[in-house]
Amino acid sequence: MSRGFAVRVQESDPFRRLGVSKPDIKQSYPEHPSLAAVSIAFLKVSLYGIGGGGGLVWARRITVDQQRWISEQDFADIVSLCQFMPGPNIVGIAVCVGTRLRGAIGAVAAVSGFLLIPWTIGFIVGVLCLQHAQNPVLQHILGGISAAAAGLLVATGLRMMLPHRGSPAAVIFASLGFLLMALAKLPLLIVLIGLAPLSIAAAGFQIARAR
Repeated sequence: MSRGFAVRVQESDPFRRLGVSKPDIKQSYPEHPSLAAVSIAFLKVSLYGIGGGGGLVWARRITVDQQRWISEQDFADIVSLCQFMPGPNIVGIAVCVGTRLRGAIGAVAAVSGFLLIPWTIGFIVGVLCLQHAQNPVLQHILGGISAAAAGLLVATGLRMMLPHRGSPAAVIFASLGFLLMALAKLPLLIVLIGLAPLSIAAAGFQIARAR
């Protein structure tokens, strides 16, 4: 009976009926992408991103969801590291992801793709916006874009929490960070200095307890 069931399963396989082998999903995403692919990916991040939050959203979507170059956990770790690095977070993310994929030359490719063309366009658009800053239509457009960028940033933060949803400590520290910044309006650096040692100690305690 089991043999007959196996035969029926094989016959119902559409790839087998067509005479082709089933595609290997893992092979569709190269482990070491080309430098051009890395540069173009972060070019898209810079062009699609609206503000710093928008860049973070698109960096995660392109590198994790679309290209599958790194895992959700790896991206969350990179973002955590970049919080302590000087300069914009998204530039640090480009450096870390590029280094992870292709080493030092990959970091150069990622940062170059992120900076060269988009920042030139941004500079020109910024000059034009400053010349017409009092235009009511422009103010309404910028207000709508800011609201959309804030929503994307919140959604990305929630998705980054998904791998840690089973850890009560992670949920507690994430909630504390949100409350301290959103309600208490403390600077990011103060929140990081206050919560990072406690969260590291809690993670170490959980690892030691698991052993």
